[in-house]
Amino acid sequence: MQQVQLSEVEQRVYQAVTALESRGQVPYPDMIAEESGLAQEQLNAPLHLLTEKGLLHREDSPMAGLDFGPRFCARQMA
Repeated sequence: MQQVQLSEVEQRVYQAVTALESRGQVPYPDMIAEESGLAQEQLNAPLHLLTEKGLLHREDSPMAGLDFGPRFCARQMA
């Protein structure tokens, strides 16, 4: 399996997403920012890069009228 190199910020964001998921919380950007200790403005680039690298995937709200924004979920590694 190929190893993906992550920056320190990408690691913090990925670890925040997996920590939220392990506790059964939904990884919305505001929750990811709080968990990672970053400002929400700092999340755009690492979330995009982690999605491009296939480590996260974005899910938009499935319920009309109850859109809390996109959530980012970790991809399960084989």
